[in-house]
Amino acid sequence: MNPFARVLLALVVAIGFCAPTQARTLIHAGQLLNPGAGSMQQLTIVVNADRIVAIENGYTQPKPGDELIDLSALTVLPGLMDMHVHLTTQFSRSTYLERFQLGAADVALRAAAAAEKTLLAGFTTVRDLGDSYNVTVSLREAIRKGYVDGPRIYTAAKSLATTGGHADPTNGWRMDLRGDPGPKEGVVNGIDDVRKAVRQRYKDGADLIKITATGGVLSVARSGQNPQFTEAEIEAVVAAGKDYDFHVAAHAHGAEGMKRAVRAGVRSIEHGTYMDKETMRLMKRHGTFYVPTISAGEWVAEKSRVDGFFPELVRPKAAAIGPQISDTFSAAHAAGVKIAFGTDSGVSAHGDNAREFVLMVEAGMNPAEAIRSATLTASQLLGVEDMLGSIEVGKLADIIAVSGDPGEDIGVLQDVRFVMKDGKVYAKP
Repeated sequence: MNPFARVLLALVVAIGFCAPTQARTLIHAGQLLNPGAGSMQQLTIVVNADRIVAIENGYTQPKPGDELIDLSALTVLPGLMDMHVHLTTQFSRSTYLERFQLGAADVALRAAAAAEKTLLAGFTTVRDLGDSYNVTVSLREAIRKGYVDGPRIYTAAKSLATTGGHADPTNGWRMDLRGDPGPKEGVVNGIDDVRKAVRQRYKDGADLIKITATGGVLSVARSGQNPQFTEAEIEAVVAAGKDYDFHVAAHAHGAEGMKRAVRAGVRSIEHGTYMDKETMRLMKRHGTFYVPTISAGEWVAEKSRVDGFFPELVRPKAAAIGPQISDTFSAAHAAGVKIAFGTDSGVSAHGDNAREFVLMVEAGMNPAEAIRSATLTASQLLGVEDMLGSIEVGKLADIIAVSGDPGEDIGVLQDVRFVMKDGKVYAKP
């Protein structure tokens, strides 16, 4: 080896020995509630970069350069996951008019604010099931790059509907404004339209597909529960989605539309208001997830009693469907249907997502099951249980903390004191 090479090698070795190791973050957890593992006391969670690298008994003392976060007086849980949100929407008395008043920039700025509220409420991952202007695709990337604060987003971008269906963007418009929206706008009729719409969602950057298999509550259309896709059309959505690694979420209130969707192979049924026993049996047989959104039912039922809040075509649907969701949830839970947490926030207020836990427990689910629905079960719905859903070595460091014990009082999840996502702290006590 020539002298220059020996000097260069010596420098490389010296730099290697002197290079500082990456600082760790040590979290002292007074109590850890980990889905599937129960409750454990006085632990240290060791985080390096965006990962959990160790969980140690007792309170490990930091080494020079380590950061210590003292949550010894709090209960620590995995980051929560909401499987049904609409970040571009915040429903109000003026929502129907805003469709003509707000542009893409207005919607994007509102969505960014909603995302931050959601994250600070302890929800580090969300599934957005329908937006405007593909805003949540851009928002997902802005959050990933650190431009704005918000949860990890899996988005369907624009929902798919049939002509006049729940997600037809021109419902309720004056005749000369309606036009004939097609697959690009998320309106499909027949197999060829379905394939084009799924491929358009892929081009737009979506992560999954959302269809409106039945009528809905808030669309300006007569029925809230009639089937709006043929079974063959839903089968085509699922088949085309598989080519692009998309799962399919199906908004559905009426039983017939649900049955078509489940038989066709959708991943989840959203709302499920008039789910009957046959539908529950089909969902168990096919392994279909149920995302109940009791919060949205409570909210629309309350607003249906306010004169002038909803158009008169919408008001009776809200009054009838809203209160039913809680009873359906109770029956589905008793029947053993797989339930993943979802709120439909954007109907109810962003940041109030944890209200759903209270409603789930009131409807018969125990606190541990409710927490699991928003952690492990939600991660299974997304197919990311290897990365999220519990506090385990090797998983992403999504960690929250609350005062009190949510296993005893689920309501404490409505007051999150600490939020970490991907190893970065967003709220600290």
